[in-house]
Amino acid sequence: MKKVKMTPSEAIVETLLAEGVDHVCGIVGSAFMDMLDLFPTAGIRFIPVRHEQSAGHMEDAYARITGRAGVITGQNGPGITNMVTSVAAANMGHTPLIVISPSAGTPTIGWDGFQECDQVSVFKAITKATVRVPHPKRAADCLRTAFRIAYAERGAVLYDIPRDYFYGEIEETILKPSQYRVDARGCGSMASLDQAAALLAKAKNPVIVSGRGVVDADALDIIRDIAEHLTAPVAVTYLHNDAFYGNNPLSVGPIGYMGSKAAMKILSKADVVLAVGTRLSVFGTLPQYDINYFPDKAKIIQIDINPKHIARTHPIEVGIIGDAREATVEILKRLKAVGKGRKADARRLAAVKKEKDAWEKEIVSAAMVKGNPVNPRRVLLEISRALPDDAIVATDIGNVSSTANTYLKFNGGRRHIAALTFGNTGFAYPAALGAQLARPKSPVIAIIGDGAWGMSLHEVSTAVEHNLPVVACVFRNMWWGAEAKNQIDFYNNRFCGVDIPNPESFVPVAKAMGAEGIRVDRVDDIRDAFEMCIKSRKPTVLEFVVDGTQLAPPFRKDALALPTRFLKKYDHLDYRNWD
Repeated sequence: MKKVKMTPSEAIVETLLAEGVDHVCGIVGSAFMDMLDLFPTAGIRFIPVRHEQSAGHMEDAYARITGRAGVITGQNGPGITNMVTSVAAANMGHTPLIVISPSAGTPTIGWDGFQECDQVSVFKAITKATVRVPHPKRAADCLRTAFRIAYAERGAVLYDIPRDYFYGEIEETILKPSQYRVDARGCGSMASLDQAAALLAKAKNPVIVSGRGVVDADALDIIRDIAEHLTAPVAVTYLHNDAFYGNNPLSVGPIGYMGSKAAMKILSKADVVLAVGTRLSVFGTLPQYDINYFPDKAKIIQIDINPKHIARTHPIEVGIIGDAREATVEILKRLKAVGKGRKADARRLAAVKKEKDAWEKEIVSAAMVKGNPVNPRRVLLEISRALPDDAIVATDIGNVSSTANTYLKFNGGRRHIAALTFGNTGFAYPAALGAQLARPKSPVIAIIGDGAWGMSLHEVSTAVEHNLPVVACVFRNMWWGAEAKNQIDFYNNRFCGVDIPNPESFVPVAKAMGAEGIRVDRVDDIRDAFEMCIKSRKPTVLEFVVDGTQLAPPFRKDALALPTRFLKKYDHLDYRNWD
């Protein structure tokens, strides 16, 4: 293959183009300016943010929506270390993400010069790999390696290049992605597929647990066909409410924190569980509502693309290492071959409907309880009822944001973008901006508590600059609700560090930044205000003033214990001395 003379910057940009990259998020810096100078001519859009952490969240969401790896960059040292939280979140969320990480120039490494940092060491524990460019001639080769690992292992990769390595003269051949990485994953072993189908065909109470892998593989339709063939209810994994069609009669909702009691009660009775595209995480399968719902005696069939996740948290009967779609297509073929003419189980459908109706009644009743001024559940209920079918919702972490897990339903994949198990606040709004980049015509909203909003409101300027019509639904209750609930339940209402003395309203702040702003403190205004914001197609902050006393239960009851004190000066804080 013929090599062409170019600079390392040109080789990097041409490799990005070969990978289909059309934009990069970050904040400008001198370290990568030679590469940046090529972007406009190459047709790559540079999208500036206000804080580098936001760039990572934006590209995390962009990758989840499009299936293409996100790319971020920043100045060496503080610019790159500002990305730590969002890169860790994307990595734990199995999102392919490339961090173009300029580092200190080779002539000065080790002198603790201006903005010097050993970025490889910083990121080693929070990425799938750190790829350091050892010589300018390897600039394109190492970037190809970074993309290969990001896609293969589903996570973040740091591409570290000394800032002086962007310059010089090299000879390089720009390869097509098909020449250095393979996207096809296969369906798993034939024997395992046969065993899985046989187990499912004989099951009396099969239940399907559908996860992120189903969304990434666009396999919702196959999961539906298997579910309908077996009359098997489908639960979705924690914070992946878009992993099955919410309007399907067999859809029972999410498991995990603030999930569906219907899903949990039905899953608890399963004799065979088909878990597809999920690692069955510890946090996502913990008991909830005092229901120890994950069945100990059920035979589990687990399908995951990553062999490291098979049987990692729950013992399995059958493990299948394969693509969620390709594996389930093969299982469906086998089920149909042995079960031609199989009819829907009317008894089971009726049982599913009964549990779903009971749960729906419970959550609607909880939302109708009056608040001062507004019950946050009522806001979430009205939003869920008013969501357009093609809407994308980004949810943050925290008491109110997590309660959204109870109410959100979707009828397609790539529509629920959540903070997932890294659980960092300040995720939802920049993620929503990234989702809007991915789907410019779709309505995109973010559900955020006022604590998380304080960490992300600066990106309103980014939304205005790039005309991203995201609606930020900010729930204003003036405190860190999840931690306040812990202090209520475990520390006898002794509050410390949970108050948030916000501005009188976020609306003037939004308007000062060039966005629209609306404040809602009456139940009757919720629906109209939300629908108006969606229709406006402008960057908007929709502030809901909600009752801070109406809180969901703690995230984990096993994470805290009632306090026992031994020193005399703290004796009055001992739970045994509470009145």
